[in-house]
Amino acid sequence: MQFIDGGVTAQQGYFATGVACGIKKNGEKDLAIVCSEDVAATAGVFTTNQVKGHSLKLTMQRVRNNGYANALIVNSGNANACVGDKGDMDAREIASKAAELLDCSPDEVLVASTGVIGVPLELDKVLKGVEEAIGNMTPDGGHDAELAIMTTDTVPKEVAVEIELKGERVVIGGMAKGSGMIHPNMATMIVVLTTDANISNKLLDKALREACATTFNRVTIDGEMSVCDMALIFANGLADNAGIVNEDADYRLFCETLEKVCLFLTKKIAADGEGATKLIEVQVNGAKSAEDAYKVCSSIARSPLVKTMINGCDANWGRIITAVGYSGADTDPNRIDIFLNRIRVCRSGAAAIYDEDKVREQLAKDEVIISVQLNYGDHSDRMWTCDLSEEYIHINGSYRS
Repeated sequence: MQFIDGGVTAQQGYFATGVACGIKKNGEKDLAIVCSEDVAATAGVFTTNQVKGHSLKLTMQRVRNNGYANALIVNSGNANACVGDKGDMDAREIASKAAELLDCSPDEVLVASTGVIGVPLELDKVLKGVEEAIGNMTPDGGHDAELAIMTTDTVPKEVAVEIELKGERVVIGGMAKGSGMIHPNMATMIVVLTTDANISNKLLDKALREACATTFNRVTIDGEMSVCDMALIFANGLADNAGIVNEDADYRLFCETLEKVCLFLTKKIAADGEGATKLIEVQVNGAKSAEDAYKVCSSIARSPLVKTMINGCDANWGRIITAVGYSGADTDPNRIDIFLNRIRVCRSGAAAIYDEDKVREQLAKDEVIISVQLNYGDHSDRMWTCDLSEEYIHINGSYRS
């Protein structure tokens, strides 16, 4: 397993690009295409928000009904969501325009959208952007596609990993956008994963769901969940590996690699949270059940008081044990130990002896690990989040203006 340069086009048979079609006020790229040379097996995981964007609903339908696709069109800066029947028609029109230019069936084109909710798309601009993107996509266009899907993101998020399956080189890679309105399950992130592996639809879907469960669905920025969020994977089979149709060693290696790709992007999303200065990993061990481990992780990771504590480099561990207490998990407060970057600050539910200055030095680092030992069972979980700064308020107080 080896990390290599590239993202969604590091694999055989993929083309991509990003263009500026005029949606974003600043003139930056705002429309992306990712296209497979041959029709590809597809799978997707989608937001559980009952309110769903129009583009997302169309893609959900096509992934579940067809299981194959040629291309994905993504626009940013204006979500195609909550605009009535026009939103459904616009999603179909965008896909139809792309299909016409790509000479494929409209059912083989997927669409995604992200940005401000409740504002209709300027369809003419988007359609012109689709035409420009298809005319300019290249095998090296993955980075431009990534730039085009970003909204409040401050850094690109892309990765590719190479493995060998029975002597054949296989690559799994991807790109993501996401910085705010993020909380399980699937929230204001758009993730596009591509591979040249030959794998059945059924196992591709299973691999994606398992990878998302331990990565994208273990990240929270602010406890919010948007309406256009999805993770899609394309597998075009051009690597010529023996088809993965059973849960054998090749499948297990594929799953392991896919999870590493997703974990890389997950950490990038968490570290780039709106206004964030630090990546925080919350580890919980010794829970009575898997459900309790998740409850405690989630409670700590979404706590504004914990997040501001880390931002201010203040070893106020009382906020952490308080979050454990109201998490709804079955715990014994008198058994709880808490560590901040491996320094014990709480022992058996009470203050431990520690050097305040050394803890402050640890909290000033770019990455902070909050480790909670419940000592009440044998179940574990982990989540990723970020600190909470004044910049978060500034970004979200003026998002539309």
